[in-house]
Amino acid sequence: MSTRPTYQDLRKSVLDRYPNGTVPGGIDVDHIVQLKLQNTYSTHLDIARDMAGVMRKDMSAYDADHSKFTQSLGCWSGFHAHQMIKSVKRMKGTTAGTYVYLSGWMVAGLRNRFGHQPDQSMHEKTSVVDLIQEIYVSLRQADEVALNDLFRELKAARKKGAPHDVIETIIASIDNFESHVVPIIADIDAGFGNEHATYLLAKEMIKAGACCIQIENQVSDAKQCGHQDGKVTVPREDFVEKLRACRLAFEELGVDEGVIVARTDSLGAGLTQKIPVSQAAGDLASDYIKWLEVEEITPENPLSEGELAISRDGKMVRPVRLPNGLFKFREGTGADRVVEDCIANLTVGGADLLWIETDTPDVDIIAGMVNRVKEVVPDAKLTYNNSPSFNWTLNLRKQVRAAWIAEGKIKGDDYPEAELMSARFDNTPLGQEADARLQRFQYDISDRAGVFHNLITLPTFHMTAFAMDQLSQGYFGEDKMAAYVQSIQRQEIRGSVSAVKHQHEVGSDLGDTFKEMVAGERALKAGGVHNTMNQFENVA
Repeated sequence: MSTRPTYQDLRKSVLDRYPNGTVPGGIDVDHIVQLKLQNTYSTHLDIARDMAGVMRKDMSAYDADHSKFTQSLGCWSGFHAHQMIKSVKRMKGTTAGTYVYLSGWMVAGLRNRFGHQPDQSMHEKTSVVDLIQEIYVSLRQADEVALNDLFRELKAARKKGAPHDVIETIIASIDNFESHVVPIIADIDAGFGNEHATYLLAKEMIKAGACCIQIENQVSDAKQCGHQDGKVTVPREDFVEKLRACRLAFEELGVDEGVIVARTDSLGAGLTQKIPVSQAAGDLASDYIKWLEVEEITPENPLSEGELAISRDGKMVRPVRLPNGLFKFREGTGADRVVEDCIANLTVGGADLLWIETDTPDVDIIAGMVNRVKEVVPDAKLTYNNSPSFNWTLNLRKQVRAAWIAEGKIKGDDYPEAELMSARFDNTPLGQEADARLQRFQYDISDRAGVFHNLITLPTFHMTAFAMDQLSQGYFGEDKMAAYVQSIQRQEIRGSVSAVKHQHEVGSDLGDTFKEMVAGERALKAGGVHNTMNQFENVA
C-alpha cells in the first residue's frame, strides 16, 4: 500500500501554512490533522491503484510459498464487507491476505431493480459499479470510526495530563493504523455486450475502486450461472478481445498493475454459438473447432439445403447443430477445452489469474487440469470458487467412501451412498475424515492445484437466509425476545462483535467529534449519559 503521512508530518504541514497556529475560524490544528488522516484515500481510483499493488505483492509471495494463499467471502452490501474485514482484523490483527469478492450472482439475485433474478446478466450494468462504490464507502467509514476512536483517546489522555510516553504510544497507534480497505475481485460476468461495452463497463468498475476484474468466456446474451446447464462459450479469439478490453481500461486509468481473472466455463459447457474462422492449423480457431461434434458427409449422408460443412482431416463434415442454431461439442472434451482455454488466456490474452468453474470440489480433478496448464505456463495461478452450489458434505463423504472401498478399508454397505448425508454418520470415522478433508481443502488445492485465491461466492446470501429463518422461527414462535437475545445479542457481546454498539458502528461518535470541532462546548451530542449504548460500554 502507499505510504500515508504521519501525524507529525501532517501537523507540520498545517503549521507551515499557519505558523502561529491560528487557523481561520478558530479551527484547531489537530482537528485538521485528524480529518486528513481519517480520509485514508482521496478517490476510489487511488484505491484501485493501491490495491492492485497489494494483489501483485500477494501473488509474488504465493509464488514463493504456496501456503500463502489469499481468501475472500462474497458480499452483497457494504455492511457485509465492513463486518467481515473488522472481524478478520480483530482476529488476526491485520487484513493481509483478505479480499472482498463481488459476485454477479448476488447482484442479480439481491441488488436488482428487476427483482430477484437468476445469474444470467439480468441486472443493470451499473449495479455492479454501485456495489463496488458502496463497499469502499463502508470500508473507508470503518477507517474513520476507528481513527476517530484513537483521536478521542489521544484527546482524553492529554486532558488528563498523561505522561509523554503514553501520548506517543497513542500517536504511534494512529501512524501505524492499517486501513480496512482491501482488494475487491469484481465480477463483470461475460462483459455485458461486445468488447467495447466490456471496456466501458470495466472503466466504471475501476473508477469505483476495482483493482481486479473477473470475466468469463460465455456468450453475453446467453450467460448462465457457472453451476447451471445450458452454458454457451465463445471462440477464444472473442474472449481474448474482451481480456484486452479490460487491460486497456486499466492502462487508460493508470492502474498499471490491474489484475484480470480469466474464467473458463468449458468444463460444463457443451455448446458454442458460432464457428470461428481458422487461418491455419493450430491457431486459436482450429483448436476450438476440433472439439465440435460432427457427422461425416457421404453419398449416403449428403449435405442438405442450408446446412453448414467444414473440412476436417481431409474430409467434409457437418457440425451437429441444435434447433436453436447452437453447435455441440463432443461429450467428454470439457477438460481438454479448459486446458486450452487457460493457456490461451494467459499467453495470448494477457490474463493474470485463471478461474476454472467445476461441478464438484475434487482436488485431484482440478490439479489434473492445472498441471497440464503448468506444463506450458509454469507459474499459472488460479482463483477457485469454493461454491455453495456444491453439497460439500455429500461430495467429501463420497470421496472418502470411494477411496476407502478401493483401499479395502470398508465394504460398500458399511456406508450406503444413498444415506451419506445422514447425521448418524457425523461422528463416524468416515464423517470425521470427510470433515478433516474439508478443513484441509483450501490448503490442499492451493498447494497441489496452484490456487492463489480461495473464495466463497454466496456465503452472505445463505448466512442471511439461515439467520433470518432461525430468528423468525424463535421470535414469532414460542421464544419471543429470548430468540433475539440468546442467539444474537448475547453472542455479539461475548464475541466482542463491535456492531453490538450499533450507534457507534454507523458513526454516531464520529458525528459527535465533528460537532465538537465546529461548535466546541455548544455541540449537541448524541453520546451523552442518556445514550443507551452506554449499557454496552464494558461488555464488548
